[in-house]
Amino acid sequence: MPVAKHAVEIDGADQEDATVVSITADGNLFVGVKPVELNALDSLKAATVYVKADARAPFQRVLTVLDALRGHSVALLTAPTLKAKLGTIPPPYGVTLSLGAN
Repeated sequence: MPVAKHAVEIDGADQEDATVVSITADGNLFVGVKPVELNALDSLKAATVYVKADARAPFQRVLTVLDALRGHSVALLTAPTLKAKLGTIPPPYGVTLSLGAN
């Protein structure tokens, strides 16, 4: 995932009912573990959508996904700002984005 120095802990991304959109290095999209097409993002009902993009994902693909999520509260997940202690799993970190409605 990308690194952001100003990322904060985003505990909501770890909730069982969290809606997480993942973008793979080759630009494929997943909601949870289910592969989806870009137009399927219009039907997401979650108030907050967490976007997890591989650091190698094409930047234009990330922008296209963010554009498709207009009207949702979006948190772009990043790598943790600090190294985790050995044997622990760090909480999710990210940056909350404000995207205007379509």
